[in-house]
Amino acid sequence: MSKSLQAIRGMNDILPEQTPLWRYFEGTVASLLDGYGYRQIRMPIVEFTELFKRSIGEVTDIVEKEMYTFEDRNGDSLTLRPEGTAACVRAVLEHGLAGGGQTQKLWYIGPMFRHERPQKGRYRQFHQIGVEVFNLDGPDIDAELIVLTWRLWGLLGIRDAVTLELNSLGTSEARAVYRDALVEFLSARADQLDEDSRRRLSSNPMRILDSKSPETQALLVDAPKLADYLDEASRVHFEGLKARLDAAGIPYVINPKLVRGLDYYSKTVFEWVTDKLGSQGTVCAGGRYDGLVEQMGGKPTTGVGFAMGIERLVLLLETLDKVPAEIARQVDVYLCAFGEAAELAALTLSERLRDQVPGLRLQVNAGGGSFKSQFKKADKSGALYAVILGEDELAQQVVGFKPLRGQAEQQSIAIDALAEHLATSLEKA
Repeated sequence: MSKSLQAIRGMNDILPEQTPLWRYFEGTVASLLDGYGYRQIRMPIVEFTELFKRSIGEVTDIVEKEMYTFEDRNGDSLTLRPEGTAACVRAVLEHGLAGGGQTQKLWYIGPMFRHERPQKGRYRQFHQIGVEVFNLDGPDIDAELIVLTWRLWGLLGIRDAVTLELNSLGTSEARAVYRDALVEFLSARADQLDEDSRRRLSSNPMRILDSKSPETQALLVDAPKLADYLDEASRVHFEGLKARLDAAGIPYVINPKLVRGLDYYSKTVFEWVTDKLGSQGTVCAGGRYDGLVEQMGGKPTTGVGFAMGIERLVLLLETLDKVPAEIARQVDVYLCAFGEAAELAALTLSERLRDQVPGLRLQVNAGGGSFKSQFKKADKSGALYAVILGEDELAQQVVGFKPLRGQAEQQSIAIDALAEHLATSLEKA
């Protein structure tokens, strides 16, 4: 027998039972970003590989080990996007969106791809919502990004479950001086480092700071501190950010080992983390990348942004039991029709109700069936109410109106009064 077809490991179907929560989350974020003046941009899933090598850094884990890269029929090397910032910067440059110093506040949503070991909260195809801002260089916009995520956690009811961690990486020049000091310190103790950290010592030494090895972390206690190497401009910028967060009443923790996994970050970096999801604790992260646009061939243009993982945040909502009850219900009303004349009338009645009751979720029975079978389908749909239309009801220009959740009795409602009755009932539900 042939092998049954299955999804690729780490690339998951999102089933109809799951999508209402995804739509709720995505809709909440979209409405929030609209309220802050951000505009949506949509980029391709596939980009030239060179884009990510140039932006993320050739010696990062993402480029070295995790990207899905292939040659197309023209011999071009293409890559499924592993993150969104580089693609967004490419689009901004290509279309001149930040030319002349004009400010752009953008957001995007979609799948990203990394060949990692799949585990709960970490997949090979995962989904992100990202926000990017160009040509604003002060700590005020850094603060706005954090404030709007704080507002989002409030809307979702998860503020108590997340913690904000902050750090400043300084400028690339200051970071280079710190990197030399860190390499000198660690090279003298290379035999005490874990294997992964020894490999990073020559390629990306700052990533050693967030090593998961307890022995390496113990060694880092006496290592040089990045804060001691910050340039004055970065120090002032960071103090300005903290002052704004203090004024907004947003709690945070300074994490001097927070460096992020991408080469393009500078100055502010931040992560929202939770201890409710095991090892996959980062749910939203970002920071400044003031040199990235120039690095990719554009004129000097400041940038700052973040990305949040939809899978992890959806999982957090489920874990904390913060899923609104109403989003699990996909149908408000199920319309049962018995007999051909009633079925014809049901079609026009359903369209009239949709016109008269905005947002009504109405499912009309299809495929006929007995009274018992239609009521069984009505109950299974999750609807709050069943509307019954048969030959007798049609002759009297009424419908049966039966609540499906609870003990209330069936009523007879005039067809002309049904829309108003439905709207009132749903408002009380």
